[in-house]
Amino acid sequence: MTPDYHQPPTVCARCLYTTWHPLGLVLDDEGVCTGCRVHEEKETLDWESRWKQLEQAVAPYRNRTGDKYDCIVPVSGARDSFFIMDTVTRLGLKPLMVTYNKLYNTDLGIRNLARLRTVFDADILTLTVNPDTVRRVTRAALRRRGSIYWHCLAGQTVFPVQCAVRFKVPLIIWGAHQGLDQVGMFSHTHEVEMTRRYRKDHDLMGLEAEDLVSEFDHVNERDVAPWVYPSYRDLRRVGVKGLYLGNYIPWDTKTQHEAMLDKYGYETATQTRTFDTYSDVHDYLKFIKHGYGKATDHAVRELRWGRMNRDEAIDHARRHHTLEPRHLKAFLEWIGMAKSAFDWIVDQHRHPALWRRNENWEWESGIDLLSLPSDPSQLEKAQLPKREATPFRLTGNKRPDYIDDHYICIGKGTPCR
Repeated sequence: MTPDYHQPPTVCARCLYTTWHPLGLVLDDEGVCTGCRVHEEKETLDWESRWKQLEQAVAPYRNRTGDKYDCIVPVSGARDSFFIMDTVTRLGLKPLMVTYNKLYNTDLGIRNLARLRTVFDADILTLTVNPDTVRRVTRAALRRRGSIYWHCLAGQTVFPVQCAVRFKVPLIIWGAHQGLDQVGMFSHTHEVEMTRRYRKDHDLMGLEAEDLVSEFDHVNERDVAPWVYPSYRDLRRVGVKGLYLGNYIPWDTKTQHEAMLDKYGYETATQTRTFDTYSDVHDYLKFIKHGYGKATDHAVRELRWGRMNRDEAIDHARRHHTLEPRHLKAFLEWIGMAKSAFDWIVDQHRHPALWRRNENWEWESGIDLLSLPSDPSQLEKAQLPKREATPFRLTGNKRPDYIDDHYICIGKGTPCR
């Protein structure tokens, strides 16, 4: 559902999302959004039964001889990768891990990826696109959609599908479905699967790789080939199926990560623009375009799980979403762009209702989505009790002699011993 920007935004009586959320959401008669209502299913569904449904769903793809892969598992070495691989192992499947090299890598991130492939003793394929090509495609996506992250989202969502077709391994296992988890686009019981249309409309902001071909941006068809989705004919021939674990498991990123930290000992680090240590220029652009960033996403998640109250969630989101991205200078040097040129492009993508020029011709907030008024009676009725505090664990750098303050394209990592 596309948000109607012609109507004033209305905030959910429970969380911080509004009817202007880019994925679209609806408020019910009690002022509670579809995302919060679908989240309630996590408290009521029979998850033991749904786990058995998951086992039944993957059973036809299990190779009895053990000499072939049972599934493709997209990984990054961070966030949910360890939990997804742990779940695949519990299901008794033989996975082929695939990862798209985003090029914006930290040494810590590369160490985590090395640890992932080592502790699970699994094969992994990595796609690294020519950095010069990535720069040109990133400039094109920045101009067209105000996104520096398009190539990452496109690569993360197409390379696994390309591998499924190429190696004839039809089952792809993903983590949570963003549209379901954030805005309740679907119910868990719908058991929604990966689709090309959702990927284009939401992940890729309406732009397929072929749409970026342009003489103006010096991008040709050969340049965008790494991000081209396989044809419907190839998908049908292999029978590709993209399954989301979040349909069968009560997805809770924070709890899952902390369990995996205890089990596998990977590393976490602080983030500039959020309190969540598991997740900088990309998020800043999200704030410019939509009026909120990942700090709001994380605060909503914690509020729905009862680990924050509404006031705490607003405070955390407000404290982080206006911070300058720490690595903007490094990104501009990498892409070869002046700050003034970057600012000019970004300004073309500012939401006109969210931003305005003041008397000094500086940008200031037109509508603060965190300050929208709510019906007091609905607000009081919709709030969830706070059940626990929300400390986020930091592991500390396992290379204290090395400062993780720069980005690198490729690194060998440090496997666990």
